[in-house]
Amino acid sequence: MAQPSFFKQPPSSTLADIATLTKAYLADPSHGDRTITGLASLDEAGPMHLTFFDNLKYADQLARTYAGACLVSERFEARVPAHVAVLRVKHPFRAFVDLARELHSDALRPGSSVGNTGIAPSAIIDPSARLEDEVIVDPLAVIGPDVEIGSGTIIGASVVIGPGVKIGRDCNVGAGTTLHYALIGNNVLIHPGCHIGQDGYGFVFGGNGHLKVPQTGRVLLQNHVEIGAGTTIDRGSLRDTVIGEGTKIDNQVQVGHNVIIGRHSLIAAQCGLAGSLTIGDNVALGAKVGLNNHIHIGNGAQVAAMAGVKDDIPANARWGGIFARPTKQWFREILAVERLAGTAKDSHDRDPKAGEKD
Repeated sequence: MAQPSFFKQPPSSTLADIATLTKAYLADPSHGDRTITGLASLDEAGPMHLTFFDNLKYADQLARTYAGACLVSERFEARVPAHVAVLRVKHPFRAFVDLARELHSDALRPGSSVGNTGIAPSAIIDPSARLEDEVIVDPLAVIGPDVEIGSGTIIGASVVIGPGVKIGRDCNVGAGTTLHYALIGNNVLIHPGCHIGQDGYGFVFGGNGHLKVPQTGRVLLQNHVEIGAGTTIDRGSLRDTVIGEGTKIDNQVQVGHNVIIGRHSLIAAQCGLAGSLTIGDNVALGAKVGLNNHIHIGNGAQVAAMAGVKDDIPANARWGGIFARPTKQWFREILAVERLAGTAKDSHDRDPKAGEKD
């Protein structure tokens, strides 16, 4: 089992306490005094662990689990082995995550990478920069002129913050990140190695060379945005690049200039977002999705992993494939091709002399 050795060990809890915290129903009240010392997956849990089950794909793991207790919906309660205490709840995984957030709150937000509690002596801070109380600045960070940083924000080691950048309160800027031409809201989490606010990729092409287009916009990260490690977000040219409130971007994503992403969208790893496209609210992009420039993805749309999108996607639609189209159409086309391939294989494998007369 994975050991949380880098995080605080939570205190032991009884199942009665856990039932209260998760608003679950303890099926057998006599188990209320059973002690739980940690959380674990079905296949790694021991008698002192709490786990969860909400997917039949893992039914075999549930049958073999050694867990002391399991969060499970009424639908699957009968599948839980007799030695495992049942905590019945409508949404087991959400309840499990709520409990994990309570027990491991220190894992939700990175602290100083060196255990720093103030401003490191080796940090370079321009005299005109304004830092509120309780800002932590790790070693070798560089903070430029007229920068503003709100209280409770942590600036990681070797971060470079360019002139005039504004960062709100209770933010984290991971080690090795660079920030330029950016305005950042409150409770924004930027993981290590991100580069935000650099030139967008804009050129007028020509046979004798390419003319660079000035990029004079900004990057705006609204409240509660999270940016994964190694992600790059280009500043706008004629309009700002905007990441809407509550949007979560995974590692190694490229966001081109003038891109606008709405609120509470999810962008998985290695997506590429070309310039001047617009993504609505509550959109979900799977890993390695590529989006063409100047297109619009409607509110609530979902795009399957590794899709290549060249056209607008309407609100609440589900698309996939290369080039992306509605998933039902995509699946029908895949099945049709597989049938054709099967027919072709049958023809190819047939004895070429079969049926010939002597």
